[in-house]
Amino acid sequence: MHLAADRRCRPLALVLTAGQAGDSPQFIPVLKRVRVRCLWAVPARRPARSPRIGPTRPAGNRSYLRRRGIKAVIPEKKDQAANRKKKSTRGGRPVSHDADLYKQRNTAERLINKLKAWRGIATRYDKTPDSYLAGLHLRATMISIDDLLKTTQ
Repeated sequence: MHLAADRRCRPLALVLTAGQAGDSPQFIPVLKRVRVRCLWAVPARRPARSPRIGPTRPAGNRSYLRRRGIKAVIPEKKDQAANRKKKSTRGGRPVSHDADLYKQRNTAERLINKLKAWRGIATRYDKTPDSYLAGLHLRATMISIDDLLKTTQ
């Protein structure tokens, strides 16, 4: 299960893959499913900032975000920074990164905990990926409605 969450731990997009699939290769498919809700206009396909997803291909993910005009919150790895500095001026500028936003990366993990509070998702009793994904969408809808009810009261 790969997902994107907003700051209030509400689901924005869900992608289901095989168990051995890593997070970083699924970064772009998850982002393509994000639709930012707006009451008066067509849903936007571009969030303002990116979530932090897996450390295996951050340079490719950063370039994708740059092309789409999304501010990256992915920090530069120490070995990549050292290699960049070895190249002197040919290494380019350091990667900009907002440390305060990076601290909020736990929202996806907290959302996964909320999803797994439902026994059917935590134990993975569903035999087919379609029925499991349907359960994920149902639980995600329940989480969003619960949050909506909390904010309107």
